[in-house]
Amino acid sequence: MRNILLLLIILPNLLFSQTVVPLEYWADDNNFDEIISPQGGFDDSEESDIIVVEFWAEFNKDNAFPDWQKLIDLEGVKYYRIDIAKSPIIKKELRIRMAPTLLVYIKGDAYIKFKAKAGLDLLCPVDYPKMLKAIEVVRRESQY
Repeated sequence: MRNILLLLIILPNLLFSQTVVPLEYWADDNNFDEIISPQGGFDDSEESDIIVVEFWAEFNKDNAFPDWQKLIDLEGVKYYRIDIAKSPIIKKELRIRMAPTLLVYIKGDAYIKFKAKAGLDLLCPVDYPKMLKAIEVVRRESQY
């Protein structure tokens, strides 16, 4: 009986909890410009990292981009998450109104923006296959 009770307490947490994003993938007002800026200042090289930035909120953490770990495993792609409550400057500059909102950067420029639609659910506006297509488009378009 005791084991069953313990299982009933632990099982929902295992099933519905998201993986915690390690600190090295978090950004804020202090390091945002450094993160998205092209490497080495004026970067005219053909290869540049694509940077996916997710603007996140504690109140909507269940709708965060679920496949962030797959993004960091892609070659030439970096992922960062920004807590909009702790980064009011960048939130205001970029006019981030909803969380989650994801921006895809390359060479310091934002190419694609996925934002949650206004409403009560504020679901993540992009899934992994759609994000992969966006990354391909950004790579292709940034070559010109």
